Amino acid sequence: MSEVREFPVQFEPAAFDQIRRLLERKGHPGAFLRVGVKGGGCTGLEYVLKIEDRRLDFDLEFEQDGILVVCDAKSAMYLAGSTLKWTGNLIGGGFQFDNPNAERSCGCGTSFSVRRPSAG
Repeated sequence: MSEVREFPVQFEPAAFDQIRRLLERKGHPGAFLRVGVKGGGCTGLEYVLKIEDRRLDFDLEFEQDGILVVCDAKSAMYLAGSTLKWTGNLIGGGFQFDNPNAERSCGCGTSFSVRRPSAG
Protein backbone atom coordinates (compact mmCIF):
# COMPACT_ATOMS: atom_id res chain seq x y z
CA MET A 1 0.00 0.00 0.00
CA SER A 2 1.30 3.43 -0.84
CA GLU A 3 1.13 6.68 1.09
CA VAL A 4 -2.18 8.56 0.87
CA ARG A 5 -1.97 12.35 0.55
CA GLU A 6 -5.65 13.24 0.06
CA PHE A 7 -8.30 12.69 2.70
CA PRO A 8 -9.19 9.00 2.31
CA VAL A 9 -12.90 9.06 3.23
CA GLN A 10 -15.90 10.68 1.58
CA PHE A 11 -19.03 11.37 3.60
CA GLU A 12 -22.64 10.87 2.60
CA PRO A 13 -24.71 13.91 3.62
CA ALA A 14 -26.60 11.99 6.34
CA ALA A 15 -23.30 10.83 7.88
CA PHE A 16 -21.89 14.36 7.85
CA ASP A 17 -25.07 15.69 9.49
CA GLN A 18 -24.70 13.08 12.24
CA ILE A 19 -21.05 14.05 12.76
CA ARG A 20 -22.15 17.68 13.13
CA ARG A 21 -24.76 16.66 15.76
CA LEU A 22 -22.21 14.63 17.72
CA LEU A 23 -19.71 17.48 17.80
CA GLU A 24 -22.37 20.02 18.77
CA ARG A 25 -23.46 17.73 21.62
CA LYS A 26 -19.85 17.48 22.79
CA GLY A 27 -19.86 21.27 23.11
CA HIS A 28 -16.07 21.53 23.24
CA PRO A 29 -14.42 24.14 21.01
CA GLY A 30 -11.72 22.54 18.92
CA ALA A 31 -13.23 19.05 19.07
CA PHE A 32 -13.23 17.02 15.86
CA LEU A 33 -14.01 13.50 14.66
CA ARG A 34 -11.12 11.10 14.17
CA VAL A 35 -11.63 8.26 11.69
CA GLY A 36 -9.15 5.43 11.52
CA VAL A 37 -8.43 1.76 11.97
CA LYS A 38 -6.75 -0.30 14.67
CA GLY A 39 -5.82 -3.94 15.01
CA GLY A 40 -8.63 -6.09 16.36
CA GLY A 41 -12.16 -7.13 15.65
CA CYS A 42 -13.30 -10.39 14.10
CA THR A 43 -11.29 -10.09 10.91
CA GLY A 44 -8.08 -8.25 11.78
CA LEU A 45 -8.71 -4.49 11.56
CA GLU A 46 -11.40 -2.50 13.32
CA TYR A 47 -12.87 0.85 12.28
CA VAL A 48 -12.39 3.71 14.75
CA LEU A 49 -14.61 6.79 15.10
CA LYS A 50 -13.99 9.02 18.10
CA ILE A 51 -14.25 12.62 19.15
CA GLU A 52 -10.89 14.16 20.05
CA ASP A 53 -9.22 17.52 20.46
CA ARG A 54 -5.55 16.62 19.87
CA ARG A 55 -4.06 16.29 16.40
CA LEU A 56 -1.11 14.12 15.47
CA ASP A 57 1.85 15.21 13.32
CA PHE A 58 0.84 13.07 10.33
CA ASP A 59 -2.92 13.65 10.38
CA LEU A 60 -4.77 14.31 7.16
CA GLU A 61 -7.61 16.80 7.59
CA PHE A 62 -10.98 17.40 5.98
CA GLU A 63 -13.06 20.46 6.87
CA GLN A 64 -16.50 21.41 5.67
CA ASP A 65 -18.80 24.08 7.10
CA GLY A 66 -16.57 24.45 10.16
CA ILE A 67 -16.65 20.70 10.94
CA LEU A 68 -13.22 19.03 11.09
CA VAL A 69 -12.54 15.34 10.50
CA VAL A 70 -9.01 13.90 10.73
CA CYS A 71 -7.36 10.59 9.86
CA ASP A 72 -3.84 9.45 10.68
CA ALA A 73 -1.60 8.62 7.71
CA LYS A 74 -1.36 4.88 8.48
CA SER A 75 -5.14 4.45 8.70
CA ALA A 76 -5.52 6.43 5.47
CA MET A 77 -3.83 3.60 3.54
CA TYR A 78 -6.59 1.20 4.65
CA LEU A 79 -9.45 3.68 4.21
CA ALA A 80 -8.50 5.21 0.84
CA GLY A 81 -11.57 5.45 -1.39
CA SER A 82 -14.01 4.67 1.43
CA THR A 83 -17.38 6.29 2.01
CA LEU A 84 -18.85 6.79 5.48
CA LYS A 85 -22.61 6.31 5.56
CA TRP A 86 -25.24 6.79 8.27
CA THR A 87 -28.32 4.67 8.64
CA GLY A 88 -30.88 5.36 11.33
CA ASN A 89 -32.14 1.76 11.31
CA LEU A 90 -33.06 0.45 14.76
CA ILE A 91 -31.17 -2.79 14.15
CA GLY A 92 -27.74 -2.54 12.58
CA GLY A 93 -28.02 1.23 12.29
CA GLY A 94 -25.32 3.83 12.78
CA PHE A 95 -22.17 4.68 10.89
CA GLN A 96 -21.07 2.23 8.21
CA PHE A 97 -17.97 2.23 6.02
CA ASP A 98 -18.12 1.24 2.38
CA ASN A 99 -14.44 0.32 1.98
CA PRO A 100 -13.12 -0.88 -1.41
CA ASN A 101 -9.93 -2.12 0.31
CA ALA A 102 -11.78 -4.61 2.50
CA GLU A 103 -11.20 -8.13 1.25
CA ARG A 104 -13.47 -9.54 3.95
CA SER A 105 -15.76 -7.92 6.54
CA CYS A 106 -17.34 -9.27 9.69
CA GLY A 107 -21.11 -9.69 9.85
CA CYS A 108 -21.69 -6.53 11.88
CA GLY A 109 -19.45 -4.40 9.60
CA THR A 110 -17.17 -3.05 12.32
CA SER A 111 -14.04 -4.93 11.27
CA PHE A 112 -12.39 -6.03 8.04
CA SER A 113 -9.30 -7.60 6.56
CA VAL A 114 -7.17 -6.53 3.62
CA ARG A 115 -4.96 -8.50 1.28
CA ARG A 116 -1.33 -8.20 2.32
CA PRO A 117 0.78 -6.43 -0.31
CA SER A 118 3.13 -8.81 -2.09
CA ALA A 119 6.84 -8.43 -1.42
CA GLY A 120 8.78 -7.70 -4.33
